[in-house]
Amino acid sequence: MTDIPRRILPLLGAALVLIPPAPSHAQTYPAKPVRMVTQFVAGSGGDALIRILATYLGDNLGQPVVIENRAGAGGIIAAEVVARAAPDGYSFLAATPNIPVVRVAAESKMSFDPNKDLVALTAVAATPSIFIAHPSLPVNSYREVMDYARKFPNKLSYGTSGVGSAHHLAAEQVRLLSGIEMVHVPYKAGQQALLDVVTGQIPTSWVILGEAVPLAKAGKIKVLVTREEKRLSAFPDVPAIGELIPGFEPLPGWTGLFTPAGVPQAVFRRLSGDAMKALQVPEAKTKINQIGFEVVGNTPEEFAAQIKREVALTARIARAAGIKLGD
Repeated sequence: MTDIPRRILPLLGAALVLIPPAPSHAQTYPAKPVRMVTQFVAGSGGDALIRILATYLGDNLGQPVVIENRAGAGGIIAAEVVARAAPDGYSFLAATPNIPVVRVAAESKMSFDPNKDLVALTAVAATPSIFIAHPSLPVNSYREVMDYARKFPNKLSYGTSGVGSAHHLAAEQVRLLSGIEMVHVPYKAGQQALLDVVTGQIPTSWVILGEAVPLAKAGKIKVLVTREEKRLSAFPDVPAIGELIPGFEPLPGWTGLFTPAGVPQAVFRRLSGDAMKALQVPEAKTKINQIGFEVVGNTPEEFAAQIKREVALTARIARAAGIKLGD
């Protein structure tokens, strides 16, 4: 082997110093299973959604994605776990708008700051919502519901998944724009409101689409209107509420992913890219659609901008309706 001239050695050493080291965390991530903390109760529609995602995301990452159900306190418990987790890409959050939108709009006091301690990764799927009624209620359209409410103010009650929820805010928008008066019955979980309509405990409710479809097909509930901007493929004959009430603005309804603040950019981009790829797998999209959700899969920048708009809209509607958010 030919010896390197002594005069070249200093130059080689300087050149080596100038070569930046490869980021080891990007090369080795993930080296172990990744934890997805969720606010959803095991067996719920939201839980089913993220378990589908976890399977395909795990395939892309090359490591299992382990679901950790931390239901309770409107999502605060799960969000706090992730906000306080090590920012290494091995813990992230699956959540609804309650923490990053509703409680931020309300400026609620929490043990962490969603704006600073959590970073938007991607919106997994939109959660279409519908207004349902018990079959015994003498109405067959949402227009007839409004007519009934005008004729009998505060005689008709409706359920939602809680004070300040997107469902509650939607109902308050209807009240502000149409002048109808109905009695709000807040529940801790939308599933319970749905079941109470089925059993006739309450006459109407706003609920998410997926859990209601089989009940509607069985004739146990009537679907009267959708809260979305357009009609839903599952119920093409059911109007969107904007068709009946001009000026109605749909409120946030989604499940999204968030990481702790401070995750290295290379790891964050890997996780974001693999999540979006997982959501574009045809089999995954089909499974998600079958349980009543609509795949989104946007970039972190797009998701963060969406949340910012929704916080402003939520705060404006809550102020106009006199709702104390975050209760």
